Amino acid sequence: MHSILPFLLAMVAAIVLLQMLATKLRVAYPILLVVAGLLVSFIPGLPVVKINPDLIFFIFLPPLLFEAAWSISFKEMKKWWRIITSFAFLVVFFSALSVALFTNYFIPGFSLALGFLLGGIVSPPDAVSTGAIMKFVKIPKSTSAILEGESLLNDASSLIIFRFALVAVGTGQFIWQEATLTFLWMVIGGIAIGLLLAWLFVQAHKKLPTDAPSDIALTLIEPYFMYWIAEQCHSSGVLAVVAGGLFMSAKRLIFLNSSSRIKGYSVWESFVFILNGIVFLIIGLELPEITAGLRADGIPLNTAIGYGVLVTGVLILARIISSYAALVTTMIFRPSVTPRSTSTKRMLMMPLLLGWTGMRGVVSLAAALAIPVVFENGLVFPHRNLILFITFVVILLTLLVQGLTLPYLINRTQLFNGLYEAPEISHQIKQQLRQHISKFLQDKYENELHDRKTIEKILHHWEEKTKAANDDWMNEKAKILFVEMLESQRQFLAELNKDPKINEEVIRQQLYQIDLEEERLKII
Repeated sequence: MHSILPFLLAMVAAIVLLQMLATKLRVAYPILLVVAGLLVSFIPGLPVVKINPDLIFFIFLPPLLFEAAWSISFKEMKKWWRIITSFAFLVVFFSALSVALFTNYFIPGFSLALGFLLGGIVSPPDAVSTGAIMKFVKIPKSTSAILEGESLLNDASSLIIFRFALVAVGTGQFIWQEATLTFLWMVIGGIAIGLLLAWLFVQAHKKLPTDAPSDIALTLIEPYFMYWIAEQCHSSGVLAVVAGGLFMSAKRLIFLNSSSRIKGYSVWESFVFILNGIVFLIIGLELPEITAGLRADGIPLNTAIGYGVLVTGVLILARIISSYAALVTTMIFRPSVTPRSTSTKRMLMMPLLLGWTGMRGVVSLAAALAIPVVFENGLVFPHRNLILFITFVVILLTLLVQGLTLPYLINRTQLFNGLYEAPEISHQIKQQLRQHISKFLQDKYENELHDRKTIEKILHHWEEKTKAANDDWMNEKAKILFVEMLESQRQFLAELNKDPKINEEVIRQQLYQIDLEEERLKII
């Protein structure tokens, strides 16, 4: 423990420094982390980082999925649910099938079950990598919502394929009837368990005398409970966390106060950043051990690299083909929802862009490392080291090739020019809030409007967002009025968010500003 602790602390420090360097170089930080981990792994004398395969999912996936579910707009997911579900399930299955057929044909001794196992591992694109890269380019919220929604659900679909393939490899048989029933229970049971536990957690937050630290502490352990209980019931822990996270995200204004929301945002942002950084470093650190396993299995390194490059090509091609197939299907069967493009070029290039966003990362590594070394009967798992190595090559190539070229592709093709949300939307919402506040004060404090000085200062303070030189006017009575006004704004924004034309991200930004106002009020 004393030898590994300094190394872990150094890893966290390296993650922070590399993130700073990535920002300066304007590249996605996962790319630098993977390369850095690969370079560090060749330094002699460093301790070997090992994680129990049985714990790899449990340690990293629940908090990462939970935070993603809190960040995404459920309203946007519902708006684009057709394309999201097609990419999260159909495209993932098609990618896994393509990898299975290719590896079964070209890799000696690679069964179809092993091919599906590898396909389930490498089929889901990584949300962290895509999100980090998208920070350097401007894309419409609709495209961002599709990519984020896909990333939430494709983890579940790929891990279901992975689990079934793992059973097929171990038993040598696959019974479709049992698999269908198991699949239905994993999906329906996982969602139901997640929603039930989320409801219980919301009630606990509401009824217990919690404060910001205790609220944040509870949210840190809740995704682990959702995942663990669902897995104990043999359903999908991933879907449980996603469903529970979406439910709790929608109820955040009910069971969390402004202090818990603001402080929790910062805590979760740092926590998830460190988790992602550790995983991407581990990807690079694992390579020497994987290559040693290949040598032990008698597989030449050049051959394994060739397999990895070819599998990467199959995955990229399968995703691009799927994107164009989705466009053609939509144009034929649902022309009314076909994206309204200003040019044929934009319509034809958009599927290429979606197909090029398939960077792999955390989930693929976690699934690969979760493959057991031996079966329960003591037999060695076939081609485990080769699967691990191919997974590493896929992650590395998609991060480097697609990750580095995606911003250039977006800027060069100018696909999204003219498609950004109108900047005046936020201004319009602010103006509506001002009108709402004025009406609120007129209706509720009609008898006290003679005290114009206090009310005018409150309105001026809120509109200008600046701190007054003298806060003596903010007495207890004014604070009560101010808090009521802020709560009224939240309710107004919640109603406004029901309009499908309103971007939920703008609503959330305004709610965050209201939380900040309430927190500042507490220290006056």
